[in-house]
Amino acid sequence: MQFLPLFFSLKDRPVLIVGGGEVALRKASLLVKANAMVHVISLNVKPELDALISKTGGQVYTRAFEKNDALGKTLIVAATDNKEINARIAKDAGELNIPVNVVDQPELCSFIFPAIVDRSPIIAAVSSGGSSPVLARILRAKLETVLPSAYGRLAQLAEKYRIQVKQTFSHVNLRRGFWEKVLTGPVADLVFAGKEHEAEALLSKELNSKTETKRELGEVYLVGAGPGDPDLLTFKALRLMQQADVVLFDRLVSQPILDLCRRDAQMINVGKARSDHLVPQEGINQLLVDYAKKGHRVLRLKGGDPFIFGRGGEEIQELTENGVPFQVVPGITAAAGCSSYAGIPLTHRDFAQSVRFVTGHLKNNTTDLPWSELAYTNQTIVFYMGLMGLPIICNKLIEHGMSKDTPIALVQKGTTPEQKVVIATLDTMVKTIENQEISAPTLIIVGDVVSLHSKLKWFDPNLSLSI
Repeated sequence: MQFLPLFFSLKDRPVLIVGGGEVALRKASLLVKANAMVHVISLNVKPELDALISKTGGQVYTRAFEKNDALGKTLIVAATDNKEINARIAKDAGELNIPVNVVDQPELCSFIFPAIVDRSPIIAAVSSGGSSPVLARILRAKLETVLPSAYGRLAQLAEKYRIQVKQTFSHVNLRRGFWEKVLTGPVADLVFAGKEHEAEALLSKELNSKTETKRELGEVYLVGAGPGDPDLLTFKALRLMQQADVVLFDRLVSQPILDLCRRDAQMINVGKARSDHLVPQEGINQLLVDYAKKGHRVLRLKGGDPFIFGRGGEEIQELTENGVPFQVVPGITAAAGCSSYAGIPLTHRDFAQSVRFVTGHLKNNTTDLPWSELAYTNQTIVFYMGLMGLPIICNKLIEHGMSKDTPIALVQKGTTPEQKVVIATLDTMVKTIENQEISAPTLIIVGDVVSLHSKLKWFDPNLSLSI
């Protein structure tokens, strides 16, 4: 993150703009809208800018900028058409520890202006860190279409009753439940329909009757986070991620996905690696029950799909035995995601009419699998958690009749920018990766469909390695 997004109160604070052209006018209009006291210094000032500053109580100085002009200012905007002057302003501001924005020179900025969606008091801001202002404006336009102006009126109504709601419901969970009901239910619908008086009457009625959902018993959301790419999340998964109070997440859940969870949620890492369980499975089960019984909405976030080698069945069995309500949201399992991003179809009319998902790491820490059933032709085998057992997998498949020339793929961190694909055969794969840095999570795909990788690979081909 190059810039930390902040919402800065400028009400009645002195702000300096150096420059008097069209760009300075745009910046001044924005700052005036934020109730800042704007002053302008420039040898030439547009009449519209002069009128705006005079109307709002600021001062216009038709002269060159001097360092002393920066003293006492809350922030400075350098908007001249002279890069040397802009650089000097940035230097002077930096020496005085005053935030400065230099138009079209992000490398000199200590703050930048985002593209803004104004639904006051709701404000949404989008920034590219100065790398692509046009892209930021495009994204702002998309936000404009999904944020009706009525959201501002809804926020004003909520602000009006905020203290009263806090006095009525002493527990934060009860307040949150009440507001969620108000802001997503009939009250919000009335505001969006332009019936603010009716909306306020209904809100007051619900507040007085205390008809909020009292969450004496919470709920658990068992959600599949997919193989790593945040764009592969389902809509339902994202909605539950953003409303959960507590999040228990696995090691395989990528940081970009965790960043989509509600910002104020309690985050608990229960990640498991081979022979290294940060929290034992029994402990995870108990945490889900305990937090739910305290009235929390608990998100159990798992890489891939909860019911495919994710031990989701064990967790909901514990919830059922304790009378805890739950929802299960499927995710794209690693086999589907990684094979697709590697350009390897799991089934193909000419190569494989069936596919088998197999764990390469069994409960008893062995790879004691039904090898004779796996060593079939016209079948694709996908091994989860098989990196440590790769030599055994290759040897056993050959030993039970599979050709040593059968292609095999190892997909590391599939669907992410760090994806790496290694292609070899059962006979050569172990030697192929001897001098390569391969780490979990990895997926192993065995079968003739792997031969299609060279033709069908489409995702970040520069990160793929074919042997």
